[in-house]
This record gives sequence, C-alpha cells and structure tokens, in this order.
Amino acid sequence: MNEQTLVELFERTATGHADRAAVADDDRSLSYSELSQRSDVLAGVLARHGVERGDRVAVYRERGVDVFVSMLAVLKAGAAYVVVDPRYPAARRDLMITHSGAGLAVTEPGWSSRLAALDLDVLEWRSRAAAAGRAAARPGPADAACVLFTSGSSGTPKAIVLEHRNLVYFARNAKLPALTPTDRVGQVSSVSFDAFHFETWCAFAHGAGVVVLPAVAELMANDLQRELRRRRITAMLAPTMAVNHVLHEDRDAFAALRVLHTGGDVLQPAAARELLAGSFAGEFHNLYGPTEGTTACTAHRIVDVPPDAGSIPIGRELDGARVHVLDDSLAEVPPGSAGELYIGGRGVARGYLGAPGLTAERFRPDPFAAEPGSRMYATGDLARRGEDGVLEFLGRADDQVKIRGYRVEPREVERVILRHSGVLEAAVIVTGNDQDRRLVALVVLRAGLSPKRLREAVAESAPDYLVPAMFVRVPEIPGNDHGKRDLDQLRRLAVEQVNRQARRVEPRDEVERYLADLWEQLLSVEWIGADDDFFALGGNSMLAFRAQRRIRRDLRVPLDVREILDTSELAGLAALIRARQASVGA
Repeated sequence: MNEQTLVELFERTATGHADRAAVADDDRSLSYSELSQRSDVLAGVLARHGVERGDRVAVYRERGVDVFVSMLAVLKAGAAYVVVDPRYPAARRDLMITHSGAGLAVTEPGWSSRLAALDLDVLEWRSRAAAAGRAAARPGPADAACVLFTSGSSGTPKAIVLEHRNLVYFARNAKLPALTPTDRVGQVSSVSFDAFHFETWCAFAHGAGVVVLPAVAELMANDLQRELRRRRITAMLAPTMAVNHVLHEDRDAFAALRVLHTGGDVLQPAAARELLAGSFAGEFHNLYGPTEGTTACTAHRIVDVPPDAGSIPIGRELDGARVHVLDDSLAEVPPGSAGELYIGGRGVARGYLGAPGLTAERFRPDPFAAEPGSRMYATGDLARRGEDGVLEFLGRADDQVKIRGYRVEPREVERVILRHSGVLEAAVIVTGNDQDRRLVALVVLRAGLSPKRLREAVAESAPDYLVPAMFVRVPEIPGNDHGKRDLDQLRRLAVEQVNRQARRVEPRDEVERYLADLWEQLLSVEWIGADDDFFALGGNSMLAFRAQRRIRRDLRVPLDVREILDTSELAGLAALIRARQASVGA
C-alpha cells in the first residue's frame, strides 16, 4: 500500500489550492500557500533548536491560526505534536507536557513564565510574513504524528500515540461525506480533543477552509444558528452533548450546514428527531470511535428516527476499519447478541506512551486480519450487530451491575426511558454498594411530564429490575470540555438525591401530605419531605401564586401569597394552614 504522511497530504492540497483560504480566525486568514510557507519557516527554527525526527513538541497556544502553523511545522521537522489546550488547569497541562516527553514547547509571546516550572525549552512564536527556510527532516507514514490524552474522567489520563498513516486513513476516508474546496469547516472543539482531527485533517485533505469559532459552550450560550450563518460554515463535527442540548432549544440551530457530524457520546433520539423535523436539509451522521481507533471507526447516516426508538445506531465500519463484536473467548457473537467491540484496521493507534503493559492488554493480535502483525483494540464497549450489519451501542462493559440478582446495563435502562416521547435526555447512574445498589435516572423532560408519571410509564413496559429507584428531573445532562457526559458530576447529583431521600422527614398528617403532593405536581420533584423548602426545590413567585390558588380552592383556607413566600418550609406552611383552619372553624 502506498501510504502518505500528513505533510504529503497537506502539500498536495497546498499545491492544488494555493490561493484558497486554509485557516481563519477572528483576526487573520491564511491561504494554503501562506500556511505552507509559514510552517516551513517555523520548521526550520525548530530544527535549529535541535528538534529531530521522532521527537515530541508541545504546542501550547490560543485557538487560532498559529495553532495550525505550529502543528504543521512540528510535523515538517519530523516530530510529533502534543497540542495542549490553554483552558486546561495548570496541573493537567503540566501532566500532558511532562508525560508526553516533549523537550520543547511552542507558545504565545509572553507565555514562557507559565511553563517555567517544567524541564523543557520554550519557544515564543507568532507567525508573520513568510521567509525562506525548511527543515531537512521529514517523517514517514509509520512515524508518530501526535500524542493525544484521554479525558481522564475515571483516573489518570492515558497518552495515545497516533501515526501519520492513522490520521491520513481517517482524513481521506471514503465512507465520510467528502468535503469540497468550497466548504468552510467550523472549528469548535478543544485542540486537545480528537474531534480536532476532523476539523483539521479532513478539511486539509479536500482543500476546504477551517474557520476557528468560539468554543462550543460559548456558541451554545449565544445564537448558534446566527453565528454559523454569519461565518458561512457548511460543515462541522459537533460534540454529542452540545447537539443534545442545542436541538431541544432550537431545532434549526444547524440549518446552515451541508454536513453535520456528531460524536463523543450517546446521541439522544429526541434531539435527532428535532433536527430532522426542522429546516436542516444536509447530511447528518452519528460517528463512533475511541481515540485509540483514530477519532471514528463507524458512521451512521440518520434519515429517520422511529417514534419508539430508544437509541441511535452507530452504523457500519468506515473504509479500512474492521469492527468485531466478540464474546469472552474472542469469537464473533451472532447478530442480535451483545458482545464487546474490538477495532482493527488502519486506524488502530500505536499504543499508550510509556505504558507497554497497558498497551499489550488493550492492543491485541488481530486473528481476523490477513496482514501479519495486525492488531485490534479492545474498546471495553458493548454493542450488537443487527441482521442488516448495523451496529448499536449498548454501553460500557465495566458499567454492568447486578441488581437483585439481575445483570443490568445502565445504557439499556436509558434506552427504555428514552422511548417515552416526553423524555429529551436521560442518564442512568448506579449508586450504593454491593449490598444496596440502586439505579438513579437523571432526566430532562418536556413540559407536562413529571418524574412520577415517567416512572409509572417505564414500570408498565419494563421488568421491575430495570425501573430506577429514583427519577430526578434536571435542566440538562452535564457535559465536560470534551463533549462527553461529566460522569463525576452526574454521580454527585445522583448521590445527593439518594442522600436527600434518606434524610427526608415523612409528612406527618393530612395537611403535610397534601402540601407534599401539591409541591410534587408544581415543582416536578419527588420525595417531598416535611423539612423541604419550596424555593430550594426550584419554586418561584409564579409557582407560589399557583400554590396559593390551589390551597384556597382545595382546603378553603384564606391564605395570602405573601405568607407562602415568607413561610417556605413545608412543615411551617402546614402549621400556618392548620392554625388558619382552626381560626376559621372557631
């Protein structure tokens, strides 16, 4: 196979599309020719600083044009880049740079002091007009191109080494919608996240322009639809958490795009329905793949979402990828059966930097490959393949738990919950210990559906061991900077609710029980206790007016709304009502 490097891929495009815009931020725009020339200059500077083929160089700078100049320069010097997001906490930044083994960092003018505590050379650089110069060293297809770090949500982040051939395979993959030189790709992800590969190398492979936009969280807080139209964005890879959140607020948020990819977490059926029901007329693809498989190894084009769908498929393999669903003995399971996902093919990374034992454990010999020495990556994800060959993601193998003797997968429970048309998002968390495990469902609901009614609906269609012990209404499912669910925050929310229920003081008479039922209806909150506070549970003045009218109607008590505002604890309000009843009765 005639394999390319990223440098060769880029230079072929730069030759054919020299005058087209390659990258742009709020301040500057560089053509392919200018980007090539300026990266040549910096590559020469890096070579004079002692950077050689096989080295690693940190790129620590603001999102913008100079990140792309620096990355290309590092590759042209024969080294691998380690792009570090400046928004990361200092401890994580230092861990990434130190663990990567980078001996030099390219950074912004005036930022050397931030890296002073690390044992490495620092080069402050801002690209200007190009001058002659080029590094002599050039990488090969099997050389390391970059070091990426996992999110580290469940422990210390792992450093993953991707080679040039891995990224070229992904950038030119025929199973992804081909970008064109007229496309403008929105760059919204963290530069340390693997979605940055799509935004960079997929664009460069096809002569498209990369447009650096505000971080996705900032875009979500403003008018995303307007910003995409203003910057004339036609393609983007949006983190799944962002897609889930945005489309509940504005189904036309992505209407300007020709191609929308999403990946990084579980796409909610309700969000996909909203997009398809709006004015979006482009291609919508759900991607799956860990960083160890180079950003994506499967894709599914979404053209319809059945009303009772509890999940969105992750699709079929990309060209050059091999995906197997295997049992514990590494045998293929039959269609419809669950097994662990293993990834083989051209996207499989070199392994984990400085961790040969972990690399051997997760990157195993591929018995299904014809090429000697081929490996496959054990993802730890569960999936099943349908009779049509389409894959469905089922969750993490290590998330399986036993509840009352039954083996339960939280993602399976989520799919049951998401079949209800009133559920926008759902996350099921396991709390407790081996003796007292319970499921807690955190749910984003449409108006009119309460957690209590949802629980009743789920109980009608699922066995009791799949029905969470608690359904908790939340405004959104929290995500992290990588566009994935923030598992730590989700667990905290779930544990807080369990503890709150454990501390609850049961309503002690008819008046307290009446108020608890009323608050539950008004606030969509379960387990109202005698010591709960109306406003601490999400109440406001408008809901207080509604409570006052209901109390006056049902209990025939002349209660002023001001008294509810001033006496917001349930037990205190119940005492006031009992006193008022007594005085009226007298």
